[in-house]
Amino acid sequence: MSAKRRILFLDRDGTLIVEPPDEQIDSLEKFALLDGVIPALLKLRDAGFEFVIVSNQDGLGTASFPRETFEPPQRLMEQVFASQGIRFAAMHFDVHRPADNAPTRKPGIGMLLDYLRAGNLDFEASAVIGDRDTDLDLARNLGVRGFKLGPNDFDWPTLAHLLADAPRTASVERKTKETRIRVVVDLDREAAAEVATGLGFFDHMLEQIGRHGGFALTLTCAGDTHVDEHHTVEDCGLALGEALRKALGDKRGIGRYGFALPMDETRAEALLDLSGRPYFVFEGRFGRDRVGDLPTEMVPHFFRSLSESLGANLHLKVDGENTHHQVEACFKATARALRMAIRREGSELPSTKGVL
Repeated sequence: MSAKRRILFLDRDGTLIVEPPDEQIDSLEKFALLDGVIPALLKLRDAGFEFVIVSNQDGLGTASFPRETFEPPQRLMEQVFASQGIRFAAMHFDVHRPADNAPTRKPGIGMLLDYLRAGNLDFEASAVIGDRDTDLDLARNLGVRGFKLGPNDFDWPTLAHLLADAPRTASVERKTKETRIRVVVDLDREAAAEVATGLGFFDHMLEQIGRHGGFALTLTCAGDTHVDEHHTVEDCGLALGEALRKALGDKRGIGRYGFALPMDETRAEALLDLSGRPYFVFEGRFGRDRVGDLPTEMVPHFFRSLSESLGANLHLKVDGENTHHQVEACFKATARALRMAIRREGSELPSTKGVL
């Protein structure tokens, strides 16, 4: 049996090229590529996707839209993409108008029946990408995923990451009488962390986890800090650990272990095992009770909460003279341990038990 084909069915106007005002490319001056489309398609090409254009071109071939108007810009577009190493496996243009109710007009699947009949379409990996709701309807009719490009939807870099990297993402919302927390993580994308908990120094420490952990992190918390910092710090640890655990999935291919680092006079060591078994050990003493608005007694408590909800063994040890450095080193060392442990190194499960 032939290998499954991973196909992206692409709209043209508004998806590959900027939508002209009259919805037709009737002059070379109106030809422009959509932002980010070339590097995105190159990434998707290298990930094994084929590209098929599926576009409604109302009245193509009639006096109001002659082929002589359509074909030169179309050939130019193909040449531009080909010059960058991007080629289209096929191109399907439906010429009917909406009133014709033609089965070949999107969102009808008439133009794509051969792909279904061949029996080698990878339905799980393939997708329709366009800029209109009819493209999403076409995806549903084909039985594949659909993605809509637009200011309030997806852009090409995000789509390329989503489709090519198969990112491990998770979103967690935790609501109690004391806190309302939302955490979003993407373990396969690095980005500046977006953190807001109402505790400035704690925000700075959580940003270290995202930055040095090598993953995208968004965390917001509305907590009862007017009462005490305890609930905010504890619940953020629990929510973050849960999000990381969910994003890791079955943990296939991960490094599993990691890390120690120096910070001026301070040394911190974080020994981490994403074993599925929570256990936390802390060794260290802080010279003062607070750093900024964060009580230092909450530092080991945060990591205990993180360890419990993540399902991880974490042994954290710190020594030094500057409390600020000690606390920051704890967060950075743990983040670096996470970076090593969550990194995908293949597809095998790093355990002889068969489960983590």
